[in-house]
Amino acid sequence: MPRYLVIVESPAKAKTIKKFLGSSYTVEASNGHVRDLPKSQLGFDPEHGFEPKYITIRGKGDLLAHLRKEVAKADRVYLATDPDREGEAISWHLAAALNLQDKKYSRITFNEITKTAVKASIKQAREIDQNLVDAQQARRVLDRMVGYSISPLLWKKIKRGLSAGRVQSAALRIICDRENEIAAFIPQEYWSIDLTFGAEKGKKSFTAHYFGEGDQKRDISSKEEADAILKDLTDASYVVNEVKRGERMRQAPLPFTTSTLQQEAAKTLGFPTQKTMRLAQQLYEGVDVKSHGTIGLITYLRTDSTRVSEEAEGAAKTFIEEHYGETYYAVNERKISSGNKIQDAHEAIRPTYVDLTPAAVKDSLQRDQFRLYQLIWKRFVGSRMKAAVYETLSMKIDSGSHRFTSSASQLKYDGFLSVYQPDEDSWETQALSDDLSAGTVLNAAKVDAKQHFTQPPAHYTEAALVRAMEELGIGRPSTYAPIITTILGRRYVVRENKNLYVTELGEAVNHLMVEGFPSIVDVTFTANMESLLDGVEEGNVNWKTVVSNFYPDLMEAVKEAQENMDQIKIEDEKTDEICDVCGRQMVIKYGPHGKFLACPGFPECRNTKPYLEKIGVPCPLCGKDIVVRKTKKGRRYYGCENNPECSFMSWFTPTNEKCPKCGNVLLKRGNRLVCMNEECGFVKENE
Repeated sequence: MPRYLVIVESPAKAKTIKKFLGSSYTVEASNGHVRDLPKSQLGFDPEHGFEPKYITIRGKGDLLAHLRKEVAKADRVYLATDPDREGEAISWHLAAALNLQDKKYSRITFNEITKTAVKASIKQAREIDQNLVDAQQARRVLDRMVGYSISPLLWKKIKRGLSAGRVQSAALRIICDRENEIAAFIPQEYWSIDLTFGAEKGKKSFTAHYFGEGDQKRDISSKEEADAILKDLTDASYVVNEVKRGERMRQAPLPFTTSTLQQEAAKTLGFPTQKTMRLAQQLYEGVDVKSHGTIGLITYLRTDSTRVSEEAEGAAKTFIEEHYGETYYAVNERKISSGNKIQDAHEAIRPTYVDLTPAAVKDSLQRDQFRLYQLIWKRFVGSRMKAAVYETLSMKIDSGSHRFTSSASQLKYDGFLSVYQPDEDSWETQALSDDLSAGTVLNAAKVDAKQHFTQPPAHYTEAALVRAMEELGIGRPSTYAPIITTILGRRYVVRENKNLYVTELGEAVNHLMVEGFPSIVDVTFTANMESLLDGVEEGNVNWKTVVSNFYPDLMEAVKEAQENMDQIKIEDEKTDEICDVCGRQMVIKYGPHGKFLACPGFPECRNTKPYLEKIGVPCPLCGKDIVVRKTKKGRRYYGCENNPECSFMSWFTPTNEKCPKCGNVLLKRGNRLVCMNEECGFVKENE
């Protein structure tokens, strides 16, 4: 009987696949990559065609020796690593490391780990796709080129242990640019006037919002304007000018891609991107489900396609018609509107067996595994259902020259909402009123006028950053989570209450990158590079051409940066602070959490203190010095040195100037000075 060897990446995947194949199959795991570029050197030769030099990863020698023994026993080898560029590259490296050129071997891929998919993949075995391998080689060499060329410059200019990356540096710049927008934002005052009708005599109450004068929309920008309108509304009568009734359809969502799964899991479950991908990997590779054994519960988790296979479509149709009724099923034909390449070889992320409902597998899954599976299952089933239908009503209500508008909606047909309810508030509106028509005179309303201030752009969350990277074409599904993990791990960015904030270290690194390597951190350049890698994958571009065109410009930028950039001095600065242990003059050091005071007598004296950097501005509350402080996560703010006795704090830099209108401190926001009292609203250009 012939013997077959199947090699996958992980032991969990091997365990799942083993049960689908007969006794003539042996399934082994490579535990990920087995070869890589050496850490101690660049790893490729720019003078000789940029040919990479691969070595066995440390610690993988015994594993490869074991795999070679299994290869020797087998009549045929199947390389069954993941169905993407990286998986293709791992198979290519395995073929080289195991000397498979003298052996019968094939590449097999499957989008889901099910008996049907695995057996079908063996029937459709193929050769390794060299274009996919070359696209991954190009990415690896480009990333090594950027990292190994620029990181030493960061060590010299800032501190050792830092890193730069072709994609991570662009992602850091996106966050820094948003922080600069927030810092420069000047709140603008505006007012709203709302009318509440029908609260008496058991009638349905509804609210109308100020629109303007007749058909001319008007914004209310001051209290004086609001008071003038309120004066006109004193003892006023209100007449319904127009009533429109209709229907509005709410389309079912598309099934999940990697990006949308990460975003929705962050919004609804509060999962960081790394956790979402870890749990999804577990669900994909296989879990032990009661009465079913070890099975993969979802399809492959790294994809930017929303396509669904015919088999899965048929299973969804049967399930929906049996459990919800024939009228609920509808194929969702919408596509993602994006100029980026869609990797349609993959499917969307969906359950492998739609009849395995969340309730059926709940007892077999850990809590967070279950919550993620439930989200994926509901999204997929909902995506194959008809749109929800709402009855809608909109009104125009006049009082003299002033016009108010009101809208309401009521669910008429639940459609996909019977399964999946997105975490959105835009459709939550007031109930319909049945007894209103044009010409109706309304009873006196309750008038509510409120002052508001425009809000700055929101800080990035992990979900928002993933969405931004996807829209800008930076990175690919497999890279979103590692990018965020890297910039958090390097402490360039901290996560606080789900928001991402740039640290002092992140600001210094971004400043150096923008000054010395503007093209590297330019999002358009990074997106164009991703398009070139897609061209390599499609066989339209030679990968060495991409690398060789990029290398000279990078080297020129590195040379210029080394010669011309000023060193950022942020460590070992002497201070006037005296060590209270040994009497030496303490110095400023730079640690993972930023600056701190340390005794230069280390290791004999290990005394350290927090570094409170004075900005030369007295506290407006107690007169002591304002100092730069940091939250526990590393986010910078300004507070009184007398904290906690004095409660003064500001996220923006206080100045010595006072507001001419109210006497409060002026804060520096971008190139303007703004009164810290938002209700005052004083602003002036910073000279």
